[in-house]
Formats: sequence, structure tokens, C-alpha cells
Amino acid sequence: MSEVTTQQKKSPSVGAVPLARRLIPDREWKPASIDVVAQLPTFATKMRACEQSCKVPYSEVPHEIQDALVLRRLQQQVNTVMLNPLWRARLREAGITEAPDTYEAWQHVPLSDKDVQRDFFMDSRPGMVVPLNRGGFEIVASGGTSGGRPLETVYPIRELHETYEIAGRFMGTYQLGEYLRGSDPRWLITTLADYQMWSSGTMVGGVLQNVPGINYIGAGPVTAPVLEHMFSYPGPKALMGISAGIAILSELGANMNREARESFRVALYGSGVLPQRKRVELREVYPNLSVLSYFAATQAETIGLQLRAESPYLASVPGLHFIEIVDDAGRWVAEGEEGELVVTRLHAHETPLLRLKLGDKMIRRPLLDGPGLKTRQFEFSGRTGDVLHLNDSQYSAARAYASVCEELKTATAMDLDAVAHEVQFVNHRESRTITLLASVDDVPGCTYRTDMALGPYGVQQVFVNALPRSLSLFNHGEANPAGIEKSGYHFHLKFVHKLSGEIERTAVGKVPLVRDRG
Repeated sequence: MSEVTTQQKKSPSVGAVPLARRLIPDREWKPASIDVVAQLPTFATKMRACEQSCKVPYSEVPHEIQDALVLRRLQQQVNTVMLNPLWRARLREAGITEAPDTYEAWQHVPLSDKDVQRDFFMDSRPGMVVPLNRGGFEIVASGGTSGGRPLETVYPIRELHETYEIAGRFMGTYQLGEYLRGSDPRWLITTLADYQMWSSGTMVGGVLQNVPGINYIGAGPVTAPVLEHMFSYPGPKALMGISAGIAILSELGANMNREARESFRVALYGSGVLPQRKRVELREVYPNLSVLSYFAATQAETIGLQLRAESPYLASVPGLHFIEIVDDAGRWVAEGEEGELVVTRLHAHETPLLRLKLGDKMIRRPLLDGPGLKTRQFEFSGRTGDVLHLNDSQYSAARAYASVCEELKTATAMDLDAVAHEVQFVNHRESRTITLLASVDDVPGCTYRTDMALGPYGVQQVFVNALPRSLSLFNHGEANPAGIEKSGYHFHLKFVHKLSGEIERTAVGKVPLVRDRG
């Protein structure tokens, strides 16, 4: 706890605060009307001015200066939303009548969820500070990947395009530059689709085409011949898609000529996780490939980028979003602890949305410091809905799966993570049954192997041993193997064929880790 308190109360250096105040002067910091808001200089111009003052790229500006400028910007956003009656009422209900003077005070700003986003930015869009009829906005929409309900929000076009440039420049400098080398043309392809107004297709595409020095292809979903045609172009290639779209590239490229396959250097998968089995298959087909995470979320084009394959840490793009990992009360968790991802977009004068929960769990990791890049880091640990409920106890499904894999490997020598294409827990609460579905190539072989090694009650014992290990450090006393047995739950492992209908998928092809049934 002392670590969190120290960081929350730590003040920027003497020189950082005056610089932030010069960059965002009082007349802009507390706009007097919506007319003033519509004319405010963009935050990107402040970042460029900060670069000039510090004589380094913004991503390499010392943390204390970044922190001072971002706090000043967050205060400006609070002052801005106070011009809107809906926001003003929301903040006053939380006891906030003025801009927070510290990051500790900022943590009292109420968290927003997708219902708030829907209420404020759909239908009559009453949460906009500058009305829609003034023009200059872009509607960005999601089909509701997890919840199934459509979701829209609104961004000023002038700032949206600047964020694409900021994120694209960051990708080219700190992520893709090492992989896309040489004098041949460099290619960046996405298989995300725009036609359903799906936010990742529009916003991520905007980022990718702003990576300096690349040639961009917005391909949408591709077939094997189309992929081979694109990969026949001379030069190194990177491709970004949803996890399922990246996973299938090993099949689409199976008959591609070697030169084309060797030109594929980076696969960027969007959100979630890519099973180890798929990573192995991809590298078998594409020998020079590195697989990296591009973590984007609903209406947030670049949340975190995995910079190197050897580390799962995600790096935020400095100055793009203010990213927090918080507990249930909206307070920052300590380094190494897990919490919920909360994002505040820093580039949205006319349409601020404060402290939006995105439905993802993250582990807070150390700041990236030292020479060069200076930014925040975090590690994906699952969706907030990826929870196994056993009576009154809750278990992380991601950790439960990892523990089950360890138990199975010990008991059967089978590496489930290596043989499974997809996995999904199905929790039948009424009958108190949890089944782990795993799609594999050899259903009879995997079934026979586990049956012979485990016997009739072995799977039950695997889960009973594994589940207590899926609790966090602070909840270890909540359950033990005997307690799991007394819960009355029965556990099953079922192997199914690839693309089996028993594994439920969303409309965009994602496989939720947990599905609850009555």
C-alpha cells in the first residue's frame, strides 16, 4: 500500500509544473464556453511544443514532465465537461466541483462504463460538450463484440487524425522499425473489416496507414490466393488482424512459395490472447515471423503495443491515452497487482469521456525508463467477465486454465496449450458442472490418452488441485482442494474437432474464454 500512496502523492519536479502551465495556459485550462472549447489548440500541438522545450521526442521526455503535462490536460478535461449539464451533475454527485489538483484526487472521478458511454454518446448524444450540429465529428461504432449491444461514440475529426499520426509514428519508431528493414518496399496490411462499422477496422486502420515509410493495404478478410498475391510483393511485411484472423494465416500460407513466406516478419494480433499452438504453427510456416500483441479496444485505437516477442508487457503510447489499472473502488493498484483497465482519451476537446472501463484485466508493470523510450507498461490478464463462479467464490479463468494445463502435463505428459486450437469453459451453474472444451486435430487420440492416464475420476482431481492456485495472492485462503470438492461441482474435459459448434463464438469470430449457462 505504501508504494501506491507514495506514487499518488509524489509531486512533479519544480520545473515540470511551470512548463505544463506554460503549455496549457489558464485561459485554455478553464474554457469559459463551448465556443472557446471548439477553438482550443489540440493536445497534439502541446506535445510538439513539449518536444521543442525538452529537445527530445515526446515519447522520450522524462516521466515527471509527461506526468505534469498529462495532469494539466486531465484538469482541462474536467473543466471542459463542467460546461455540460449531464457531466456536471455526474461529477457533483461524486463530490467533484473543480478540477482535481493531484493524481490522487483524480482517482475520485467516477469510473465510466459502456452504459455511461451509451447514454452519453448515442441517440441525442447529450454528453457532448460541443453539439453535433456544429459538424467536424466522426461517429465510431462497435457491434458489441462481447455484450452484443451496439455502441457508438463521437470524436472530433481534427484530433482523431492527429492521434493516428502519434500512434503510427510510435509504432514505426519503437515496434516495427527493427523488423521491417532493408531497401525494399515495406508493407503493413490489415485484415480488419470496416463494413460493419466495427471500431477496430476504422480506427486501427487509421493508425496503420500513418506508420512512416510503409505501404498500407486495408485488405479486409482474405483468402489464400489473395494472401499469396499480397505476399508476392517484394519487401518485408507486417499484418494486423483479430486473434482468429492471425491464427488462420498458417493454413492460408501452407502452399505459398518459400520466398513469399520468408517476407512475413510481424503478425500483430488484436486484443485477447493467441494460443501457443497457433504461435508454433505460424512460425513453422513463416520462418522469419515474430508474433506481437496490438492491444486495441472499443473506440480506442492503440491501448498497448508489445514491443518485443520475448516480453509480454504492453507499452502505452505516451500522450495518447491516460491509462490506469484500478481496483473495484477506482484506485490505482500497486505494481505487480491485477486490476481493471481504465482509459481516458487525451485528444477529445469537444467530446471528453472520463475514466472509461474497457472490460479488460491488466497487471500493472514497472515504468519503462532509462535512455530512450519512457512510458507505462502493463500485461493483459483476461477479460473482466473471464471468471468462473463456484457458488460464492470467483476464480480467474485464465489462471485456472494455466493451472489445469500444469496439472494435465504432470499427470498425462500432454501439453494442452500446445495441442489445443481454442479452449472455452462452459459453466452450467444450475447443474454445478464446468466443462473445459478444447478443439484439437486428433479428438479420439487426445480423449484416449487422457482417459487412460487419468481414469474415471482423474479430470475431477485435476480441477480440484488446479482451481485453488487460480486465486490471487490475497485470496489463497478462500479455497483449498477439500473446499472445491464440497462445492458440489463436477468438472469435465472434452475434446472437440476444430471449429466445432460446441465452442461458442461471437459475431466477429472471437472465442470467449467463459460462457455461463443457467
